[in-house]
Amino acid sequence: MTEPDRPPLRIGVLGCAEIARRRMLPAIAARPGLRLAAVASRDPARAEPLAARYGARAVAGYRALVEDPGVDAVYVPLPIALHAEWVAAALAAGKHVLAEKPLTADPAATAALQRRAEEAGLVLRENVMFVHHPAHEQVRRLVADGAIGELRAFSAAFAIPGLPPTDIRHRPELGGGALLDVGYYPVRAALHFLGPELTVAGAVLHRGPGAEVDTSGAALLHTPGGVSAQLAFGMEHAYRNGYELWGSTGRLQVDRAFTPPADRAPTVLLERDGRTERIELDPADQVDAALAAFAAAVAAKDTAADPLIHRQAELLHAVRAAAAP
Repeated sequence: MTEPDRPPLRIGVLGCAEIARRRMLPAIAARPGLRLAAVASRDPARAEPLAARYGARAVAGYRALVEDPGVDAVYVPLPIALHAEWVAAALAAGKHVLAEKPLTADPAATAALQRRAEEAGLVLRENVMFVHHPAHEQVRRLVADGAIGELRAFSAAFAIPGLPPTDIRHRPELGGGALLDVGYYPVRAALHFLGPELTVAGAVLHRGPGAEVDTSGAALLHTPGGVSAQLAFGMEHAYRNGYELWGSTGRLQVDRAFTPPADRAPTVLLERDGRTERIELDPADQVDAALAAFAAAVAAKDTAADPLIHRQAELLHAVRAAAAP
């Protein structure tokens, strides 16, 4: 069967989360080779108008969707605390899974789900969109080509303004908190650039007044070779997201690194020899790129567990453990 003749990958969506409504559903509907087949909600009144917008079916309840024979793959944008249950249910029903990050809050649970997917011959991926943006590969090439000399340090931050008290990210029983929500990004960026042998040297987590979850934090990590990674995150701040690589002869800085709009040309600042050079890169749609990578893995039957998913879970767990009083 040639590529144009391959039937579309039929995707079902669990829930009507903001990221699904705002970013993922439009991208699924627009990508060739994918078809938004169904949207599930525990409240059918929520799913019906959303599904109708894309010509999809509204399904009452998550169980009905994961067992739906008209669905090949399930996208899981549910709160983190519900990921393990519904990812496992989707895998048991023979569906490929794209889950929002992190896959789970527990390294052992993450490893168990990955083993289950491998044993079933199914693709299981985290929806880490920013790593699919070509800007970061260009930054890697600059570092490899010696643009900043020998890498000495990495820093990254992602923080957002305060959220309403009713936001699910304030609810501990749903896996809320700054570390898992926005702290994921700096940790994943450090893993992306510095490799899996990172070790957590120390961390702090802070709860704002009246909060039941961590609302900000910071962590210090390092590689075996002594390259440090200083990471900061929070959800009670002025907005910021970006990273910097600092070397023996210069530094590279990328702003809006984790959530660049598809029509915005990313800018990399290269500072060396007392001068700052602005390197303009081509715009790219990282949401579409992430979906393309997932679809390609399914088409290629690339069901091997991604080791970075488990390593990310271990690092997030280690940050929390290091911050414990």
